[in-house]
Amino acid sequence: MGTAPTLETIRLILRPHRVEDHAECRRLWADAGVVRHIGGMPLDSQAVWFRILRYAGMWSLLGYGMWVIEERDSGAFLGEAGLLSAERGLPELEGVPEAGWVLGPNAWGRGIATEAMQAILDWADVHLDAPSLRCIIDPGNAASIHVAKKLGFQALVDTDYGGKPTRIFDRPKARDGRTIKTGVIM
Repeated sequence: MGTAPTLETIRLILRPHRVEDHAECRRLWADAGVVRHIGGMPLDSQAVWFRILRYAGMWSLLGYGMWVIEERDSGAFLGEAGLLSAERGLPELEGVPEAGWVLGPNAWGRGIATEAMQAILDWADVHLDAPSLRCIIDPGNAASIHVAKKLGFQALVDTDYGGKPTRIFDRPKARDGRTIKTGVIM
């Protein structure tokens, strides 16, 4: 697979990143409120550009990666979500795709992260040969922990990453082609 497929939900379109997304991604990653639980430091333009290039590279090399989240009705940029391989040096993440999501303030508290990630997890259950997916969340990020639990992730271990407390969550792949939704296999 060379590029991300487009996924659609009731309210969202998840699509591959494009060059012209750089400005919106720059605004997202420069927002101190957005990054307070994701490293804590806003990113400059070059770091965001390299992030977009990394996303394209993951799709090309690994067959999975990140998507842009757009609001279906307005076309508004809401954030990014998907799967990644970040080579963080954490043994619990070795060989397991990592789920991640980051949303701008215009998407907070609307269920956007859950809706986007559910579509991504459904896609992953069909297209990825991985026994589970994992995610890392700052233990102080109650909103993301709530999203992770709704999606069927369970706390695996508390650890330290980059000198900060980090909780690793695990979500087993759906069995027999059934999808895990809000923690229940359907």
